[in-house]
Amino acid sequence: MVDSAAMANRLQNLTESLAVVLLLYPAGQAPPAATPEQLQAGQRVFGGQCGFCHGRDAMGGETGPNLTRSPMLRDDPSGDRVRALLREGRADKGMPAFRLSDADVTSIIAFIRNQGTKAASPGARRSVDVADLQTGDAGRGRDYFNATGRCASCHSPTGDLAGVAKRFQGLELLQRTLYPSKSRAATVSVTLRSGETVKGALAYRDEFTIALTDASGRYRSWRAQDVTFTVDNPLDAHVEQLARYTDDDMHDVLAYLQTLR
Repeated sequence: MVDSAAMANRLQNLTESLAVVLLLYPAGQAPPAATPEQLQAGQRVFGGQCGFCHGRDAMGGETGPNLTRSPMLRDDPSGDRVRALLREGRADKGMPAFRLSDADVTSIIAFIRNQGTKAASPGARRSVDVADLQTGDAGRGRDYFNATGRCASCHSPTGDLAGVAKRFQGLELLQRTLYPSKSRAATVSVTLRSGETVKGALAYRDEFTIALTDASGRYRSWRAQDVTFTVDNPLDAHVEQLARYTDDDMHDVLAYLQTLR
């Protein structure tokens, strides 16, 4: 006898897989052939520049959406719209502008498409087993925390991280470690040529412009070359860390944090 429930589940999985493939590659457009080198470069650049918001796997993070199902990628086979978005940013969405080479952008797009294809594969696992996370060494994690990673310069196991393993477990603890929530917004102090100093929450920044929202809620911006400014962003260190972490480092640090009860 045919197990109708099993058949229905298989049909549903195949339908979901086909939907994602069609989303990424519309009719009449063949998937671009990405080299292994492109995918490796795309993973590295994406992890360092985009993973903080969108997740290292491009499937969504603390503040950014899942990019493997992005309509922009579906409707932009040439990548021109993605290049423009990365160059200009989305200040209204909190996305900064990036200065990336064309090769880096091409690699990022290839990586995201490949991630979408893998996620759409029948039988692809869409969850994380707890056992997958328990591969680190707490001793190495403590050493990384105190030395290589310089985590101890901002955090303390007896201060802000005391009892962290009781508040968060497993995947949630790892996610909080890699992509912490914006508990304190970035601030900026801008000194004008007149000598006046204006302070507020950082609203936008690239190599040409600096902008803030002052205490009254007023949005103010200047050409970067016309002022001097200092930005205090408590999450900058985490963004930089993403480009340096190895998988072993992440799991070692997680193992150490799990001892902080």
